[in-house]
Amino acid sequence: MADTTIPPAARDPRDPRDPRDPGPTARRWPAGATTLLIVGMLLVLLSIVPLIGGIVAAAVNARQGDDGFLRSPSVPLSSEGFAITTPAADVRTGRGDLPPGLLTIQARVRDENNGNLFIGVAAKNDVADYLSGVQYSEVREVRLSPYAAVYRDIPGQAVPAAPDDQGFWSDSASGSGTQAIEVPLRDGDWVVVVMNGDASQGLDVDAQVGVRSPVFLPVALVLLTLGGLLLLGGATMVVLGAIGLGRSGVTGGGPDGRAPLTHNGAPATAAVYPAALTGRLSREVSRALWLVKWLLAIPHYIIVVLLWVALIITSIVAWFAILFTGRYPRALFEFNVGVLRWTWRVAFYGYSALGTDRYPPFTLARTDYPADFTVAYPERLSRGLVLVKSWLLAIPHLLIIGAVTGGATWVFDGERYERIGGPSLLGLLVLVAAVILLFSGRYQRPIFDFIMGINRWIYRVLAYVLLMRDEYPPFRLDQGADEPPER
Repeated sequence: MADTTIPPAARDPRDPRDPRDPGPTARRWPAGATTLLIVGMLLVLLSIVPLIGGIVAAAVNARQGDDGFLRSPSVPLSSEGFAITTPAADVRTGRGDLPPGLLTIQARVRDENNGNLFIGVAAKNDVADYLSGVQYSEVREVRLSPYAAVYRDIPGQAVPAAPDDQGFWSDSASGSGTQAIEVPLRDGDWVVVVMNGDASQGLDVDAQVGVRSPVFLPVALVLLTLGGLLLLGGATMVVLGAIGLGRSGVTGGGPDGRAPLTHNGAPATAAVYPAALTGRLSREVSRALWLVKWLLAIPHYIIVVLLWVALIITSIVAWFAILFTGRYPRALFEFNVGVLRWTWRVAFYGYSALGTDRYPPFTLARTDYPADFTVAYPERLSRGLVLVKSWLLAIPHLLIIGAVTGGATWVFDGERYERIGGPSLLGLLVLVAAVILLFSGRYQRPIFDFIMGINRWIYRVLAYVLLMRDEYPPFRLDQGADEPPER
């Protein structure tokens, strides 16, 4: 069988630096910039909790009705007995009664036939004594699909006295039409009872529960302010840390930078696109190590997620810089390329290629690792294109990438679109290569070249979407370990 591996890259005499030379990795990461970056990313992640809480509280406040209550949908309730009750609500605030108006619960019922209804709330023991020996139904739960109540029917032969004549109700209402009670939250075991006003048998009503509290708006403001401060402070620290790392040279570019190289060491200006992705298939790839790489790569997955948080923030800052100056801040550019490089190395080791068993290094810099990604730094960028290229102009490429990397398909069944899950093309190709490797011990080069072509397309589009270049990515599946020369 023919050798399916790719030979190591030869050093080009025109390149003063051996691409296998680790170079910048020898530099120590500046402690200050690294600390700023880590603390900033953690603050940004922490800001998500209060921001989401604030948005939810603001939405709840906005959805309160004219009378200030946020209500559930109507639930149809029916019983052949004399009453419908709720389970006992065991309320323990720890402080006795809450301040008046802090939290009010409303229960509303409406008779479909506009009959005389009674609704009241009382202590559990008082309700139990009142309905002792009486046939009634207790609501145990309300199911959402289908939307209906589940009951526990209590048998009995006794006929209750008229509910309005009882003096133990904490709050009650009776009459025709919709009846409602408003109960402030306080300690006790409370039960809500719905009956006909004349204590007759048989009930068919619609019920709603509402909640009102004046704290939703101030809570929303406090949480949004806290989340905003954490986000702003964290984002500032992330940008300062990224600038420090970009200027220090640990990302592999350094002050003078280096253009990406093609398969023969020529500058990227002679390549198809000024973003070069390479990946060399290792000669010895384990048959079965890929089965546990998901576990081995967990430290990298965690770091990559955090780095992408930083990359999104620095890309937003770069967007404004390009809009006003026409230049991508060099330090942020070097940092962002380093993040993409780190991402590609982990992907090449993992389930985007499975091209090597060599564990990825923990660095943003170029190294002698068999997978690399570089982007030539643009001296000038269009101020106008920055407004549309990331979302509008990139749509055709994003649709293609979504088709080959997405795991679902939308199908129209005549009435609506339904999402049908399934493996992505890239994932399927990697799985096929892995299964063949497991049984034959060889990674088939045609499959590897095709996988590299898909990944190369993805990273070219990433460089464009992340504002690193103005050149539109080609609609080409350039296969193989190295970037092809310009045709």
